[in-house]
Amino acid sequence: MDIALAAASTAAESGEVPVGAVLTDATGNVLAVAGNRTEAEADPAAHAEMLVLAEARRLRGGKYLSDCTLTVTLEPCAMCAGAIAAFRVRKVVFGAYDPKTGAVEHGPRVFSHATTHHKPEVIGGVRDSDCSALLKAFFASFRNA
Repeated sequence: MDIALAAASTAAESGEVPVGAVLTDATGNVLAVAGNRTEAEADPAAHAEMLVLAEARRLRGGKYLSDCTLTVTLEPCAMCAGAIAAFRVRKVVFGAYDPKTGAVEHGPRVFSHATTHHKPEVIGGVRDSDCSALLKAFFASFRNA
């Protein structure tokens, strides 16, 4: 989570919503790290999770990331949860819960549907207070400007 938080902080410094993600393989080797880049790339799909999944798949070749763990600072949205299932990621670890747009423990709860072909192990709330504090500080800066 330290690596994901560092990526989220870097994203915030660039004016991006501070979400960071890291993808590791079964031995713990870091395959890809990214922060949100939706503003920099003018791409609403440039979420940290999407970026690390695509980068790791590109580097490794093949279609799936079934031995990998995705660690992300915020509960994944529906788009990212769908991609996690499609890439067949083994485990998802996330920090802050997202009652508004999260799709793992909130909203559509993508992995709980019988029609979801792949359901990763999910661990939520890891360093929730650190991840939440980063997001709150980022959005507070807009209210105080």
